[in-house]
Amino acid sequence: MGSDSTKEVEVRDLVDLIVLAALWGGSFLLLRLASPVFGPVFLIEMRVLTGLVVLLPILLYSGKLKELISNWQILSLLSLTNMCLPFCVLAFTSLYLGAGTISILNATVPFFAATTGYFLFGQKVTLLSAFGLLLGFAGVVVLMAGDKQSAASGMALLAFAAGLLAALMYGFSTNIINNRLLGVSGLAITTGSLFFSVLYLLPLVLTWFRPEKLPGGVMWLYVLILGTVCTGLPYIMFYRLILRIGAYRSLTVTYLVPVFSILYGALLLAEPITGVMVLGASLVLLGIAVTTGRLNGPAILALRRSAK
Repeated sequence: MGSDSTKEVEVRDLVDLIVLAALWGGSFLLLRLASPVFGPVFLIEMRVLTGLVVLLPILLYSGKLKELISNWQILSLLSLTNMCLPFCVLAFTSLYLGAGTISILNATVPFFAATTGYFLFGQKVTLLSAFGLLLGFAGVVVLMAGDKQSAASGMALLAFAAGLLAALMYGFSTNIINNRLLGVSGLAITTGSLFFSVLYLLPLVLTWFRPEKLPGGVMWLYVLILGTVCTGLPYIMFYRLILRIGAYRSLTVTYLVPVFSILYGALLLAEPITGVMVLGASLVLLGIAVTTGRLNGPAILALRRSAK
């Protein structure tokens, strides 16, 4: 995480983070709307295929195909852990949990990045960071305990676990990007990830996960928006941010995503904003802030000094 400290965050970076949060917050809303109709796996195949159709011509025109080909092995892995699998898992999760709750679970990505960075990539985790991990997971427990649907449904509890699994995969992927792909353009990473995701999911869609009856009209519009506005464009922005301000600073976008997702869910799906949700989200975000060193102040500085 130390490499981020040498990169300055400019106004354009802050604007990009806010725009990213707004776009990714919308993806949880669209998953809630489209996943029950298409089915999780078929929906995600359509999502990544739509994104690929839009971005592949841009990649070819920009002359970055060689960049994709030269990094195909690591991109084939990244597509599994940063798109294909977590996309499907979150689509499944959206069948049982609200958009706001899913986005809060997704906000745990930074401390999964810290954990996988420590065990797999040699990143340092302080005692204070470990405390932040526990604090964040306490927030997740509060969310689970306060969700009446999950208390009455084993599938909803499974959806909570699936949401955390997706966050774990995203955290792992961030470390791959930070350690193996920093010199690769966001366009090549995104297009390559979409391409391999399409290949991975195609056999499943052709055999087991085709919907009995395809919907029409507005549902396909949701797929188009999900694949382009909520996938292709924001991932390019995200990878460019990593190049400019570092991987771990870029992950602060996940702090903002729940704000937009909860707002969209409340306005468009009439999802309630409960006190338990606010408490759980506050604990999650506080835990992330402590884990990633974003929370400063006399008390935290004193804790840091005592932990040394």
